[in-house]
Amino acid sequence: MTRNDNPAIAPAATIIPDTETILERDEYVIHPWECFDRRHLESRTVITRGEGIYVYDSDGNRLIDGPGGMWCVNVGHGRRELAQAMADQAAQLAYYSPWSLSNVPAANLARRLASHAPGDLSNVFFTTGGSTAVDSALRFVAFYNNLKGRPEKKHVISRADAYHGSTYLSASCSGKARDKNYLDFERGFVHHLASPNPYRRPDGMTMAEFREHCVKELEDKILELGPDKVAAFIAEPVLASGGVIVPPPGYHARCLEVCRRHDVLYISDEVVTAFGRLGEMFASESVFDIVPDIITSAKGITSGYIPLGALLVSDRLIREVGDNEARGATFANGFTYSGHPVACAVALRNMDILEGDGLLEHVRHVGPYFQARLRTLEDLPIVGEVRGMGLMACVECVTSKQSRMPLTMAYEIGSRIDAHCQKLGLIVRPLINMCVISPPLIITEEQVDNLVALLRKGIERATDDIRREGLWS
Repeated sequence: MTRNDNPAIAPAATIIPDTETILERDEYVIHPWECFDRRHLESRTVITRGEGIYVYDSDGNRLIDGPGGMWCVNVGHGRRELAQAMADQAAQLAYYSPWSLSNVPAANLARRLASHAPGDLSNVFFTTGGSTAVDSALRFVAFYNNLKGRPEKKHVISRADAYHGSTYLSASCSGKARDKNYLDFERGFVHHLASPNPYRRPDGMTMAEFREHCVKELEDKILELGPDKVAAFIAEPVLASGGVIVPPPGYHARCLEVCRRHDVLYISDEVVTAFGRLGEMFASESVFDIVPDIITSAKGITSGYIPLGALLVSDRLIREVGDNEARGATFANGFTYSGHPVACAVALRNMDILEGDGLLEHVRHVGPYFQARLRTLEDLPIVGEVRGMGLMACVECVTSKQSRMPLTMAYEIGSRIDAHCQKLGLIVRPLINMCVISPPLIITEEQVDNLVALLRKGIERATDDIRREGLWS
């Protein structure tokens, strides 16, 4: 069968067993962030299909996909165009080694990404996802300094509440304390500063003062370690998994100034914020007014339809590693699936949808409405703050408007809100006492209203629970 003879993608004919059978089989799966002492005690919702902003579970219930999968289903579920792109490319060329050969989708995607990237970030290295993109960026930084004859310049600075991945090195740069239990991390050359969370800034400190406080902390750490020892500062434009923390205005630009002053590379981790989540293909320059040295990306690059990640490196850095006496030095970092032709074909079609369907403009229009409607939840006694940008937001629950929740109650409230919301028809992502919402970019204002109404009911019911049980007065 030639490529042109391929039939159109038909609905899957997969027979879906009943929920009980699926969950029995699911016991063989080790899920991410698995808590083994409760592994078979808690039932999971089984998702069987998706359409638009909705997913359907194995019992036939329709649910709003509040988290957008995992920040990633940007163009929505069930896009036949992406399935067709996958099938067409697999029929023509499903795979070939990226080591000494190239393929058409990878070359086309690299050029297209470079055309959207800020400044001179025109060199694209393909990875398997966000974690491997960050890991590869950090390895490139080490490679760069070794070639420049600076083997001691290896320290990396990150932030508390940051999340950068699950490989050993990217996880070491992550700053979420609850993810550090019982695992090992690099502690010799990775350093974490305080979270740039305005909601937790010291009493009486203005936003501008808090920004300068955070910037000073970065410069002080560079000076403490020695500029000749610090290689890179890595930062998410918005700290996503840490609770959608939006740093103070001007924070990233000021941090970049400090990095430039001390010859420290700036890595902008756009795994979540790129490809439309903030209404731009890349947010670093368009939203935060910075041109970093390296950008890492994944998730929305294929809208989650197939795994793919990419890091973009500036011409300056590539020129400097090439213009070196050690011209034979090889950046010995790569993956069997780097530049996978099927994944790159899907990414190209995904970018067609983002641009051709006007989704970037749509996010710039509906994003403020989404944020404003969610902020109406701040009238609830247990909601301390609603924060976010574009189509990513966090509802943080507290015991009082001034203080955090005790940890035991924090876990209770998050999981209970999620459980109540699912019964009502909404999936949220509970992060202890925080509810994260990052729906597909195609969401309408009417659907935003419905989402917020369901979330309000879920929070109210969870609040009634803990009051009735004496956990909160």
